[in-house]
Amino acid sequence: MFTFIDENGCKVELSFKENQFSIQPTHVLVLVKYKEKWLCAINKKRGVEFPGGKLEHGETLEQAAIREVYEETSVHISDLKWFAEYLVHGENPFCKTVFTGKVERIDPFVEEHETIGMVWLSNEELLNHPNLSFYMRDEGMKKILQEVKQHERQW
Repeated sequence: MFTFIDENGCKVELSFKENQFSIQPTHVLVLVKYKEKWLCAINKKRGVEFPGGKLEHGETLEQAAIREVYEETSVHISDLKWFAEYLVHGENPFCKTVFTGKVERIDPFVEEHETIGMVWLSNEELLNHPNLSFYMRDEGMKKILQEVKQHERQW
């Protein structure tokens, strides 16, 4: 278990083992790498970040992940794999599941209500982008990216 405090002052617990938290996940985050670059959405309010969001009524985590990636980036993904989970202890605690996925098809981008575009970033660009979302800069994301690097050959 990896624990840190996020930029909002909330305690966050990150686990790379399934079912470590008593709160069921209601959010998803998806890591997609294609041609050595990471898929990121450009959120109108938060900046550049990995795609993700909340489950809608009746959805599975996997369905939500596929839908959110498409809505935010116009990229179709498949081959989802569970990667991690984290629990944010705030006023309204929530749990988020992190998946990895593979690109199936890339459609022309259509602006949605939350995003104004998408971008593909190399490892270096991802670490140094000037407009990263708050959660993309925290210690948890650094830990996730370290773990991803160790497992990338499996993708």
